[in-house]
Amino acid sequence: MENGPCRMVNSTATEPHPESWNSHANIFFVDQPVGVGFSYADYGEHVDTTEDAAQDIVAFVALFFENFPSFKSRSFHMAGESYAGRYVPLFAAAVYDQNTALLEAGLTPINLTSAVIGNGLTERGTMFSSYYDMACTPASLPPVLGISTCVRMKQAVPRCLKWHKESCVDYFDSMSCRAATDFCSSELEAPYEDFGLNVFDISKPCEGLRRETFCYYIVTDIISYLSQPSTRNILGVDPAAQNFSVVSWPVNYAFDAADDVLHDSHEHVAALLERGMRVLIYVGTYDWGCNWVGNERWTLELEWSGREAFVDAEFREWDAGGKVAGKVPYDKPVEALALINRWLDNVPL
Repeated sequence: MENGPCRMVNSTATEPHPESWNSHANIFFVDQPVGVGFSYADYGEHVDTTEDAAQDIVAFVALFFENFPSFKSRSFHMAGESYAGRYVPLFAAAVYDQNTALLEAGLTPINLTSAVIGNGLTERGTMFSSYYDMACTPASLPPVLGISTCVRMKQAVPRCLKWHKESCVDYFDSMSCRAATDFCSSELEAPYEDFGLNVFDISKPCEGLRRETFCYYIVTDIISYLSQPSTRNILGVDPAAQNFSVVSWPVNYAFDAADDVLHDSHEHVAALLERGMRVLIYVGTYDWGCNWVGNERWTLELEWSGREAFVDAEFREWDAGGKVAGKVPYDKPVEALALINRWLDNVPL
């Protein structure tokens, strides 16, 4: 749907995607944690936290490079979007730390070069407050919610941030943090979600039921196509694997029950930066769910040795093909490809 080598024509056919990110790099997509996509476990093993998922990822990465040694010397970038704002920092940190063990075992360390997060959920407090900005101020488009709704949201922001900080950040208490998160969600997320706009593009209505289509009808075509026996056979999907789904709700509920969704990952980003790791945070201007306002806030507030220089850096426009670029990969594939290619080549954006 976004950056892979094919795009859907309909539920039974695809066509080459000229702006695929593998036009400039080798890419593999990992269905993780176990239970999502086509991934499965023979004996009912399951993963309920990002920390546990990170151990599976580092094992996979080490096995991959040992079995395909021709890639060992190449730069390795770990990328993801949305909830990847939570897991990519932990995955990259685990791979970085594992390199010490690989060296001790006489193995080649992974040439981990950068972490890339698109429209990510990395720090919840700033994201909660940003929902007001996105829906009630001209942060990206003119306000979309009514005045009375926006006034209530505005009044809820300081209470949400105070409660969240006390219960989730300063001292983590599962029950209190969940209560704070529930309050923030009901007061700051729900009004927009109930309004019926696309949570990934504030300029459009949601297509279909969000839980089924994720606001894009093409998602149902993707599910149908990937679930066909002929497609599964071409892809080499094990017969024991389930049919493809965009979201595994059992995994989703398990991560929620384990409180994984209540934890932030911005400190892992700071730790990677302190070790010389490059980290790219990019956000579509119209995305609401993990929007640019919230992501800009946590990056500016992030405590690390390079913070002052980062905060003082001057904002400037960047172009792709002579035009000012923006929005998200699905809607702006040319610009998204230009963005990632510049990053991979270490060319200033």
